[in-house]
Amino acid sequence: MNAEVLEELKKSILTYNREGAVIWARKTVKEKINPIEALDAMTVAIRQVGDGFGKGELWLPDLVGGAAAMTAAMPIIEEEIKRVGTKRESVGTVVIGTVYGDIHTIGKTMVATLLIADGFAVNDMGINVTAESFVKGITENKADILAMSALMTTTAPEQRKVIENLKRESLRDKVKIMVGGGAITQDFADSIGADGYDPTAPGAVKLARRLVGK
Repeated sequence: MNAEVLEELKKSILTYNREGAVIWARKTVKEKINPIEALDAMTVAIRQVGDGFGKGELWLPDLVGGAAAMTAAMPIIEEEIKRVGTKRESVGTVVIGTVYGDIHTIGKTMVATLLIADGFAVNDMGINVTAESFVKGITENKADILAMSALMTTTAPEQRKVIENLKRESLRDKVKIMVGGGAITQDFADSIGADGYDPTAPGAVKLARRLVGK
């Protein structure tokens, strides 16, 4: 029975079925399946989608759909992990968010989802995040990496502001910073002193691995 439930959970991610992902995630809780096994099943699925995208076999809507399904199910699994007190070994801790003034979420959510699938502990601060909130999030979560997204040229300078705030708080050297989003280029990332940039969600995960030396 457990294997069937986990397979259906995995299938819901592969078919971009948000409602199905929620139903089967709740089923894992009801059947008292180890939540780490449930998370692993979703991880296998989203990695498969990410790999397909990286090989050119799948397209951006596929990646968005898979991420959306996994994101819908994650709160259920995370709550169960907290309830039973189990832990998943982490590659590193990432604080991620879309900068202040910007409410775009798709790219940020895809990166967060793939980072979780790759073994990172991710604290998603959402959209419209102020520099002060980013600093607080890094401190409270003892983050190894800060990942910032900006989709508009008018909000891209917020990434520089966050880095300047980190310098003032003597935190800049304690966290790696990766930036991305439609408004960001490698030249811009270099100009604000970020540690890395990648234009794609799968690429961002590889970058995060390099930044933590894994």
